[in-house]
Amino acid sequence: MKTSVRLTAYAMGLIVVFGVALSAGRFLGPDEKPAAAPAHTDEHGGHQVSSAQLPAGLQITQDGYTLSPVTTRFTPGAAQTFAFRILGPDGKAVTQYSADHGTELHLIVVRRDLTGYQHLHPTRAADGTWSAAVTVRDSGQYRVFADFTPLARAEGFVLGVDVPAAGDYQPRELPAPGWQTEVDGYTVTRAGEPQAGTTSWMTVSVSKGGQPVTLEPYLGSFGHLVALRQGDLAYLHMHPQDGTVAGPDITVDAAVPGGGTYRLFLEFQHGGKVHLAEFTAVTGAGHTHN
Repeated sequence: MKTSVRLTAYAMGLIVVFGVALSAGRFLGPDEKPAAAPAHTDEHGGHQVSSAQLPAGLQITQDGYTLSPVTTRFTPGAAQTFAFRILGPDGKAVTQYSADHGTELHLIVVRRDLTGYQHLHPTRAADGTWSAAVTVRDSGQYRVFADFTPLARAEGFVLGVDVPAAGDYQPRELPAPGWQTEVDGYTVTRAGEPQAGTTSWMTVSVSKGGQPVTLEPYLGSFGHLVALRQGDLAYLHMHPQDGTVAGPDITVDAAVPGGGTYRLFLEFQHGGKVHLAEFTAVTGAGHTHN
């Protein structure tokens, strides 16, 4: 074969090779958008959900708002100040909030085995730093929840962060589910189970010495009930039914974010003092996380 013919064939071969590579690059090259990241898998249902659908309290950041702790650890048995900020979408500390049940922000502290529950109402400095006096009794990992509504938003947020307390952690077993408990000489009885995926109401009654008591308003309500799910500590603040009047009973919306075992923390006021009653409850049969 003549030299000129060989060169022509070689050049044509290169054109074919580069053409194939260019075509492949269009389909496989760096300009191709990466596959979308998988959605979060909820451990209580195994299904795919977006972060916006997660139950309250499982995220440290949501819609641009972040719970930013200044205090990063607890010392067991020591009184200390827990300080934190809520950072807005602009990265700055939020300084304006809407009041909810008489306060701008509810702070919940509880160990991850659902012991040592505290419902606190911190104070806010002008620069947006919140602070509250906290004493945790035992070592372990604690979950801190901030329940608030920024003035700039119509909806509220519940953000959570873990704070460790150094030492030998000895988790406690969750008490068995029950319908009645005793606290400070009061008998507290509940009727109704929390339910997932359906409307549910639960009534809690308080008596002392066998006689019903008349509950007193506390933070604008006759009772405050927080439910935390065992395992992931999904959070729900159960509010009394509209129109509740003074008496021994409060009825709350008990529709929970998913199936599972819950620890219920009821705060009520009587005789000018706030009392805390605790229950373990399991979501009703047949109602699971969808």
